[in-house]
Amino acid sequence: MLGFSTLAKKVFGTPNDRKVKATRPVVDKINALEPEFEKLTDTQIVEKTGDLRNRAQTGESLDDLLPEAFANCREAARRALGLRAFDVQLMGGIFLHEGNISEMKTGEGKTLVATFPAYLNALTGKGVHIVTVNDYLAKRDAEWMSKVYTALGMTTGVIYPRQPAAEKRDAYKADITYATNNELGFDYLRDNMQASLKDMAQRGHNFAIVDEVDSILIDEARTPLIISGPSDDRSELYTKMNAVMPEVLDEHFTHDEKTRQVTFTDEGNDFLEERLHEIGILPEGQSLYDPESTTVVHHATNALRAHKTFQKDKEYIVRGGEVVLIDEFTGRMMAGRRLSDGLHQAIEAKEGVKIQPENVTLASVTFQNYFRLYDKLSGMTGTAVTEAEEFMSIYGLGVVEVPTNKPIARIDEDDKVYRTGREKYAAIVEEIRDAHEKGQPVLVGTTSIEKSEMLGEMLTEADLPHNILNARQHEQEAQIIADAGKLGAITIATNMAGRGTDIKLGGNVDFKAMEAISADPEGDPEEIRKRIEEEHKADEQAVIDAGGLYVLATERHESRRIDNQLRGRSGRQGDPGRSSFFLSLEDDLMRIFGSDRLDKMLSTLGLQEGEAIVHPWVNKSLERAQAKVEGRNFDIRKQLLKFDDVMNDQRKAIFGQRLEIMGAEDINEITQDMRHQVIDDLVEQYMPPRSYADQWDVDGLHEALKTALALDLPVQDWADEEGVDDDAIRERIAQASDDYMAKKAVDFGPDNMRQIEKQVLLQTIDAKWREHLLTLEHLRSVVGFRGYAQRDPLNEYKTEGFQLFEAMLDSLRADVTEKLSRIQPLSPEQQQEIMRQMQDQQKAAQDAADQATAAAERAVDPAAAAAPDATPGFDETDPATWGNPGRNDSCPCGSGKKFKHCHGRL
Repeated sequence: MLGFSTLAKKVFGTPNDRKVKATRPVVDKINALEPEFEKLTDTQIVEKTGDLRNRAQTGESLDDLLPEAFANCREAARRALGLRAFDVQLMGGIFLHEGNISEMKTGEGKTLVATFPAYLNALTGKGVHIVTVNDYLAKRDAEWMSKVYTALGMTTGVIYPRQPAAEKRDAYKADITYATNNELGFDYLRDNMQASLKDMAQRGHNFAIVDEVDSILIDEARTPLIISGPSDDRSELYTKMNAVMPEVLDEHFTHDEKTRQVTFTDEGNDFLEERLHEIGILPEGQSLYDPESTTVVHHATNALRAHKTFQKDKEYIVRGGEVVLIDEFTGRMMAGRRLSDGLHQAIEAKEGVKIQPENVTLASVTFQNYFRLYDKLSGMTGTAVTEAEEFMSIYGLGVVEVPTNKPIARIDEDDKVYRTGREKYAAIVEEIRDAHEKGQPVLVGTTSIEKSEMLGEMLTEADLPHNILNARQHEQEAQIIADAGKLGAITIATNMAGRGTDIKLGGNVDFKAMEAISADPEGDPEEIRKRIEEEHKADEQAVIDAGGLYVLATERHESRRIDNQLRGRSGRQGDPGRSSFFLSLEDDLMRIFGSDRLDKMLSTLGLQEGEAIVHPWVNKSLERAQAKVEGRNFDIRKQLLKFDDVMNDQRKAIFGQRLEIMGAEDINEITQDMRHQVIDDLVEQYMPPRSYADQWDVDGLHEALKTALALDLPVQDWADEEGVDDDAIRERIAQASDDYMAKKAVDFGPDNMRQIEKQVLLQTIDAKWREHLLTLEHLRSVVGFRGYAQRDPLNEYKTEGFQLFEAMLDSLRADVTEKLSRIQPLSPEQQQEIMRQMQDQQKAAQDAADQATAAAERAVDPAAAAAPDATPGFDETDPATWGNPGRNDSCPCGSGKKFKHCHGRL
């Protein structure tokens, strides 16, 4: 018997069905316009864009223009790329324009779908950003789709790491700009560290289409983008602390595997205190519980975490004498990414590699808050439905499943659960052998490098040829994925199969053709390609006959979404395929989150060695465990966002203020208001309201005015006058300081004075904001303990964060006033020297951001990790062959470093 909800869905359709149905009339309108647009010449298509642009900018709504814009774009794409968009692709484009996430399966052509809403929204002239997960995809998609935009009379830009500033500004001015999430976030931070408006790259945040939206807005949401500078070297402290860790026994600490947290027990604290006294880290007479010991405790906990919760070849690998983190979601190396708060240094001490200095934050933002800056946001992915609640509550994004162009023919089998890992892996090897023998290509998904290499060894022993794709092989990623669909291919992948590259049955024609052409340079490329295409058809049919691509997963991931991504590699565009999950009760997910009841049930059933239990109920039980973990991770992200919102409001206020200052011709009024506020505060401090004259601290005020305003005023004489009150004295001080600053402006020259005021104000804001960020970080790390006093840590953080912000503004006013009061006219040479120093400081901040961006890009982009080749004709000993590179250009020797850090230093 059907349940009520199932019955209702049968009668009324699901909410998703209703959304899809609602777009039908619009798609019909676009299709009805197709014959009319097919008759247009290439020039008329461009003219049509001009007409639509005028209508959009004179107030006609984009929704009204949508059918014509989409029809124009479809025709331009057909001519430029030879691709005619399917109806379901138009639907995906409509949902994106409405500010939703379009869930479209692998191989459904998301890259082309993005051109429709991008073109429509670019008609307003405000620019559209298309966001990709790595640098390679940004460049590939921009190059590929720019043919469509050019045919429509629109401009395309692409943002990439270490891009010359002028080129970057032009790319942001384009109608449609392709970029990675890292590059966009860092450019936003860099722009808010600039000294003038003309140096800013971005021109506002109008509309963004985020590709692989689940990866960027969920998996990476907790990762803040940080531009930082080095702090003091404390490597000795890490080394000493690390030496103590092997002596720590199990009873000295507790380890929560779910939250990956470690804490010292009372016994552990006593042991630690004794050892730290012995090795001189903790001064005699000082206890671990004293407030002065906070830093020591922090370092001890980090050393313990490095030893007990971070495993080599799982969370990180050691490569080239460096500790390189591994992304738990994609399995890729994140070169240049470092753990914060000294944890990375603790791991470096554990592995005995060079300990890099810690960094202090100059500016930071999370992806959650960066992407919420956009007036309209949308996204595409193959797997978003399981996280629909999070997308709606944090970003206000609805998720719509777009139907596939051809029905999915993939068979998803029930999970097979074994008692032990040994039995599971033995069964996997047999399963792979069966598939390989009938020619079916197999993609095996693993959750760590260690496991992928272990399985690789088992396959070698079983005499089964295979490719391994993990962080160690990411340079050959595209090639391995291109071969993964070949007859009988076996590919082992670590959580990263195929992002941005489809696995095509029979192998990838383009790769095969490239190989054949390079192997036969004398042959005719056209002829070779034709031959390869003919051969490929036979290969493709053979793979289809063998059952298509078989996705075999060796473990369930914490998130159903990652499992679905792996499944989705098979069965693209109606291809046949199958997927199956092999699990054991020893898997991390089963061990930590699975129920003990399952183990008891398997024992009761009297499962034989090597037998598996296969039942839909088991799938349901596992999905519930995964949903629990997803819910917990969502709660963590939601909580983090609430804390980050406090900083975000302050960040917006500071960045907004900077923009105003940079845009203002004359900021004399701002600095004067600040000066008057400082005077008000000083008079109130030394002459409290409603107090008598004999209670005033006139000498204190006299000295304070000397420090704050560089003025020696006869305050005592004024105070001795009959009938004078604090307001009268306040006015006289304000008048004296205004006269003094007006005279200074004459001495400097009005233009110079305006420049100096602007630079002093901007530099002081930046310095104060840096200090404030550090204070907030420290507050955040301890505020959780307020919960023990029955007080809400978030409210405490909000209240104290606001008080700290007010205190920062007070000290900002005082600092700016004092600096401007003390500044003296300089000779032209001295003025130039000061300006040069200011520019150097700006440059240093830019360089820090460049390095952070490049590191983040290398983490996800195989191409960026490879250094460029040396410039042709480059001779190490002859500077005349080096060309004329700029200081920040890549060095012509091909090292991949900037010229100033390489041969430019010589």
